[in-house]
Amino acid sequence: MRATSQASLRNASEAWEQVLRQAGADAAGYGGQLFAVVDALDRSAGLRRALTEPTRDGEAKAALAAELLRGKVAEPVLDLVSGMARSRWSADGDLADSVEELAIVSYLAAADAKGELTRVEEEVFRITRLLAENRDLRFALGDRDASPERRVELLTSVLGGKVGEETLALVTRAVRSLRARSLTAALNRISELAAARRRQLVAVVTAATPLTQAQQERLAETLAKAYGRDVQMNVAVDPAVVGGFRIQVGDEVVDATIAARLDLARRRLAG
Repeated sequence: MRATSQASLRNASEAWEQVLRQAGADAAGYGGQLFAVVDALDRSAGLRRALTEPTRDGEAKAALAAELLRGKVAEPVLDLVSGMARSRWSADGDLADSVEELAIVSYLAAADAKGELTRVEEEVFRITRLLAENRDLRFALGDRDASPERRVELLTSVLGGKVGEETLALVTRAVRSLRARSLTAALNRISELAAARRRQLVAVVTAATPLTQAQQERLAETLAKAYGRDVQMNVAVDPAVVGGFRIQVGDEVVDATIAARLDLARRRLAG
């Protein structure tokens, strides 16, 4: 997303936070309505263009959004989307992507108000690891040729009763819509937004064996010093790393495993 769209999203986010604080645990309802707006934008290229055309008057675009949504969504959602239509966007798809992000944030705010944001983070991470370890399940849930209902039915059979309502709602939405380049990417984005809400980075640490509590605390302290902010560590165990550990923070990867060093040595010998 380019700078113009980023600025519009940032302005919308700041205004929306005030609404979410007042809504508390009821913020999830706003999230569901915002997802419905995303679906409407995805279905109509003409609507996306009409609400993002840079040469069109901002007030006219806001009025169009309000006309389409009035009576269908809560007043705060109508005000939010109208304001976003009034803003400028670098590409017509950026508006839908931004509305989707605020929908996710609304569910996270609801969990946060109930003191369950950490639980959502942990559950989403466990689901991400489950998909990483189960190729058939990952492909089935991300199969764009299957109906959304069939994908959701499979997800429900796997997760039913095992995760909280906000987690289930967000993951179900990701599986139903498949808007991201992959289901894993969608889940990672949820984790990033949850961590950002707690003002933390997310570090995925993969080790050959479980880390002790002392090791986790030392590593968390080291990462916090390196990045200048608290780090939420999600630890996974994978015997294939052989020894050491692999750390991923966003797009940055530090691979200190024996397996990685052996692979590097093999490439040098081959080269």
